[in-house]
Amino acid sequence: MKTDQQSAVHLGTVYLNGHFMPLAEARVPVLDRGFLFGDGVYEVIPAYDRKPLRLHAHLDRLERSLAGIRLANPLSRADWEGIFAHLLRSHEAANQALYLQVTRGAPDGRDHRFPENTSPTVFVMTKALAPRNPRIAEQGVSAVLCEDTRWQRCDIKSISLVAAVLLRQEAADQGAEEALLVRDGRVVEGSTSNLFVIRDRYVTTPPTGPELLSGITRDLIIELAGRERLPLTEQPVSVEDCRSADELWICSSTRELVPVTRLDGEPVGDGRVGPLWQQLDAAYQACKAELGQSGHD
Repeated sequence: MKTDQQSAVHLGTVYLNGHFMPLAEARVPVLDRGFLFGDGVYEVIPAYDRKPLRLHAHLDRLERSLAGIRLANPLSRADWEGIFAHLLRSHEAANQALYLQVTRGAPDGRDHRFPENTSPTVFVMTKALAPRNPRIAEQGVSAVLCEDTRWQRCDIKSISLVAAVLLRQEAADQGAEEALLVRDGRVVEGSTSNLFVIRDRYVTTPPTGPELLSGITRDLIIELAGRERLPLTEQPVSVEDCRSADELWICSSTRELVPVTRLDGEPVGDGRVGPLWQQLDAAYQACKAELGQSGHD
């Protein structure tokens, strides 16, 4: 049987409000507004060979999310980078996913109005980034179309995720990997991913705005498509666009670029992983390799 100390070591080191500690010892007050209201924002940053991918882009988005909820960034960029470096060194895995969360803190009572003189709660942890299941590259994944029931500021990476949780579970209940979300007849993104639609070798992704999160991996895929000389446009995507696509892709920081080969139980294109996904995935893997060699992306 493991002792408490052994379990704490196994769970790893985290950062909480200025201190590094074992995860098992980390405590947040029950009056924290993240716990009571979901009043906070977060980021997930992949790191390969302990080097964060697109770190500055993630920190830029963190700034935008904090501004969106009217909360000042509690740390400087140098502070964030120092915390990340410490946690990445402390974990035995070379490839990791950093998770950071900032809430409006823990005032003396529960009130919807912003508290005064309350310090934000800052939490950071990391975990091993699981390698991609080889079957994904061979067979792809399935997705289902669902009505988008989320709020009107999906461009803020908010910790208030119950709508996304329900939508992802709705997909899981149907044996699918992802729910593609439909708002006013347009497919905007997945419950935890951005979307790309391919038809006649032309790549389309929905434009950024309040209806979807501006994904860092999405931006990287757009950049890589340009390098690969694939025509790409950002414009609204309809349900019919998805149903008639030759290929569908979803992407996120931890899942990278994923081919969708079945939609609502029907094959996408010929039902097989497409050649353009293979081309872009190869470019993505090369980008990761360059990060490992140079430390810069």
